[in-house]
Amino acid sequence: MRLDENARGVFVITPTPFTESGALDLASTDRMIDGFLAMGVHGFTILGIMGEAPKLTPAEALDFTRRVLKRVDGRVPVVVGVSSPGFATMEALAKGAMAEGAAGVMIAPPGGLRGDDAAVAYLVQAAAAVAPAPWVLQDFPQATGTFLSVEMIRRLAADPRLVMLKAEDWPGLDKLTALRRLSAEGKMRRIAILGGNGGQFLPEELARGADGIMTGYAFPEMLVEVCRLMAEGQRAGAQDAFDRHLPLIRTELQPGLGLAVRKYVLQKRSLIASAALRAPGPKLSPETRAEVDFLLARLG
Repeated sequence: MRLDENARGVFVITPTPFTESGALDLASTDRMIDGFLAMGVHGFTILGIMGEAPKLTPAEALDFTRRVLKRVDGRVPVVVGVSSPGFATMEALAKGAMAEGAAGVMIAPPGGLRGDDAAVAYLVQAAAAVAPAPWVLQDFPQATGTFLSVEMIRRLAADPRLVMLKAEDWPGLDKLTALRRLSAEGKMRRIAILGGNGGQFLPEELARGADGIMTGYAFPEMLVEVCRLMAEGQRAGAQDAFDRHLPLIRTELQPGLGLAVRKYVLQKRSLIASAALRAPGPKLSPETRAEVDFLLARLG
């Protein structure tokens, strides 16, 4: 199953489960994948920013990828994050992942690129390194420090293997509208656009022309429901379903603490055995856990 421009729906970004000692927890990986599939997700993204990819050895990254792909068994597409400071590492993981059955790879530009031409040149080279894999462009300047303008994305979309944009610029709704306008006017090849940022603007992104969302919120079944209701024209119902989750979405997105909260929630939902992050990483205080427990109780 290869990723293409028609991709849509909820691509859940998975964490990488670890045991309390920091080892890969492949049994929890199976349980997590099964749980998300039962919630109706339309795809997976692994080894993204919330997947703690820089803390994995190359062998571990491929082992985890192989386990996820085996468990998914072709039922939905799996995108593998391959961003790396060096193209050799990027190429090796991309080739290994695609050989195991991945649908495509995701690339984010690094920080420190000066000027539009430098950023575009880097991404063109990165795309060549992962060839012939279809690729997703992650536009997340809050994390990468590299801003991608509408014009830069239009230029990159000339590559037929760029099939999706993970749109996480903030504010980004007008940027999304501008990209869709260019496609409607025949000035840019249409690619899939999936939102992100924890789902904070999911109803608005869908109304602006996004095809879905790629994020790791711990209740992806809500994201699936919102996408369904919006597609059916039930925007008020979609907003109602979404609004109930906003307090927990906000709590999950605390800088520096968000992944720890997300893993804690997934553990509470019995999707992973341990909420452990691989060192270095934060641990939740008893007070923070109590706050999350209160929000979970309110969600029922």
